[in-house]
Amino acid sequence: MSKASINFFTEDTNYILKNKRKLKAWIASAITAEGYALQELNFILCSDDYLLRINQDYLDHDTYTDVITFDNSEALKTIVGDIFISIDRVQENAKEIKVSTINELCRVMIHGTLHLLGYKDKTKAAKTAMTAKEDHYLLVLP
Repeated sequence: MSKASINFFTEDTNYILKNKRKLKAWIASAITAEGYALQELNFILCSDDYLLRINQDYLDHDTYTDVITFDNSEALKTIVGDIFISIDRVQENAKEIKVSTINELCRVMIHGTLHLLGYKDKTKAAKTAMTAKEDHYLLVLP
């Protein structure tokens, strides 16, 4: 079995992510804290248009979004996935809610990770629980 890994990629954006080692450790610790084993997790930072095409092609949604998570795991309590994040949306949302881009990006990264950990956000109660988890993990961000 290969070593557990968290990877960062970019598609159709020139955004440069800093402190990758710190972010990897933070995400890995959240996965462990939730009782899951990390195998491979890829974060793909991309443009609005790139993520819109994924939303249309794979999910039949014709809307812009900030994050799309694909769960590729084959075993229970194991994380193998791809999380696509629109840097354009993150920057726009950060401006709107008056936080830094990296703060909003971390929220979206943990949000996508929480989906892989079984959290949902389709109902009001589920969304409230998920937001509380996001807030919890943002507080322990090194």
